[in-house]
Amino acid sequence: MAQSIDKPPFFNGEHYAYWKNRMMFFIKAKDFHLWDIVEDGPFVATMSRSEWSANDRKKMELNCKALHIIFCALGLDFYAKVSSCESAKEVWDKLEVIHEGTNDIKETKIGLLNLEYENFKMDPNEDIKSMFDWFSTIVNQLKGFGEEIPEDKLIRKLIYSLPQSWDSKKTAIIEAKVISAHLPYLLG
Repeated sequence: MAQSIDKPPFFNGEHYAYWKNRMMFFIKAKDFHLWDIVEDGPFVATMSRSEWSANDRKKMELNCKALHIIFCALGLDFYAKVSSCESAKEVWDKLEVIHEGTNDIKETKIGLLNLEYENFKMDPNEDIKSMFDWFSTIVNQLKGFGEEIPEDKLIRKLIYSLPQSWDSKKTAIIEAKVISAHLPYLLG
């Protein structure tokens, strides 16, 4: 069943990285200024509401809109965990800590993913699609943590991850440079 493009992606507690990425693009598509509020934080008024300028009011409205979108995407359990937050950034950051952990935990996860990337090899009994799906998962998880791997490095890793039985195909791939033309589309 397809989801409406007007409703934010619903988060039920599973596949946080997938939801986070979709939610980021949903918010950006609604209004890029909303994403600035989520990412950088809201305007914090130091004066009473009656003293706000038109610009102050606009910033507060953006925070409320971003909060509304995020709250509409959360199930009751997760809403209860963040409902006391007053800014969209505060909600976003709290969800990140709940699902990705603190910075120390993130660094550990990144380290484990980098180790998995470095040790990645195609199993001789594995088909190329399964191998590539797993490789893409590792690369996209690293990307989700802000770890970008240059395209040429990804291509070399893929080629050298193939087993010995693929040696003749490796040479053909390298000479044809077929992968480099298609890698951006394959990794999404």
